[in-house]
Amino acid sequence: MECSRHECPQPPEASVRDRRWAAGLRDACRYAAAFLGLLLLLDSASGRLTPLRAALWGVLAVLLFAVLLPPRVTAGPGRLAVRGLLRERRVRTDLLVSVRRTDGVAQRLVLRDVCGGRVEIDPAVLTGDPALWRLVEAGTRRAAERGLLLCGATVLRQLTRQVDSETARLVFKVSGLR
Repeated sequence: MECSRHECPQPPEASVRDRRWAAGLRDACRYAAAFLGLLLLLDSASGRLTPLRAALWGVLAVLLFAVLLPPRVTAGPGRLAVRGLLRERRVRTDLLVSVRRTDGVAQRLVLRDVCGGRVEIDPAVLTGDPALWRLVEAGTRRAAERGLLLCGATVLRQLTRQVDSETARLVFKVSGLR
């Protein structure tokens, strides 16, 4: 299937955003500010604080913030977007050709579509937000029905079970049945 702007438009429908992103942003700000405060306090207590050193500590705090800032994940009907610090990557979930899970210290889910789009996402973002996952799952189901999804059906089934399990656990906890 050839991919052109006419075949792969981004639908204008409403989006669902990762609801835990704001908490991740706050945490990144807190940790960077605490790091900067601690460095300035220690340097000041030792009597070695200068404007140049304070600027250096500020740069280090900004770098820490950049490392800790989580990517912003947005999904809509047939699409998934992951916005990092410098750029946004998009993939059409209804045109997916592969879904892989990378192993290692930080697990990642790698999604590729017919249009050449590629997105890497932490699976915990999807398992922690059922509304986001349902949009992604609906798109992947359409891709599988079209015969486009060549690799990743097992990974998607595992994620579906994990999301359903987390949702059931949360329902039992909220209702007091746990």
